[in-house]
Amino acid sequence: MIYQLGWTTLPGLRGLSVSEFRATPTNAPDNERGVALEFATDAERGDLLRQLEEYFGPRRFTNAADAFDSVKAFVLEYAAKR
Repeated sequence: MIYQLGWTTLPGLRGLSVSEFRATPTNAPDNERGVALEFATDAERGDLLRQLEEYFGPRRFTNAADAFDSVKAFVLEYAAKR
């Protein structure tokens, strides 16, 4: 099944943070404004969401574009390694 990945970007004293990663089933992936990925199992989907929270939890960004591009690059690298 294909899922559209999303997250919340919030301002903070040290910069923007990204968290609350989610994967919503979709029939129309939108890779222009987000990241879509196909998962074989719910466990695989859950594993990626946990990795995203762990990796991006402590990171801070100077702007929303940098945050978006960083998450997208992480997911595309994850997909390439599978």
